[in-house]
Amino acid sequence: MFKSLKRSVLKMFREFLVYHHSSLEFRAKLLTLMVSSDGEMNECEKQKLKEIAHEIYGEDQERAELLIDTVKEYHNKIVTDNGLDFEHLVQQVNKEVQEVKRFCEKIDIGLLMKLHECIDDEAEEECLFQMRIIEFLQGLKEECKV
Repeated sequence: MFKSLKRSVLKMFREFLVYHHSSLEFRAKLLTLMVSSDGEMNECEKQKLKEIAHEIYGEDQERAELLIDTVKEYHNKIVTDNGLDFEHLVQQVNKEVQEVKRFCEKIDIGLLMKLHECIDDEAEEECLFQMRIIEFLQGLKEECKV
């Protein structure tokens, strides 16, 4: 009960209570781009998301869970058309990378490809769309190196 309440409070006030919240939110946006590309989050994506979050934050269970919750929050906003759509999320990622150059280091194509593995082999359009997202993010990352 207490753990659930604590997570709820952290989600509501993460901007004030979470150390480096902007970094966590940027990572959540990257992951949301991948899981929301088809408008739904399947079980494979949920499992890979959990693995990725724990790989990123290692021993910090709370931060990993907060990352997962933030991705789900962004995804729900996109699906329910609640103040965020996919194109706006792409624009936010682009803008944040331009403004905060250290965010380029947070773009880990290898981790994003783990989510790409969840696409059904017969979903060619979805596969192609996710590859375009990855190419876009790779391009942003390369821009920062110049």
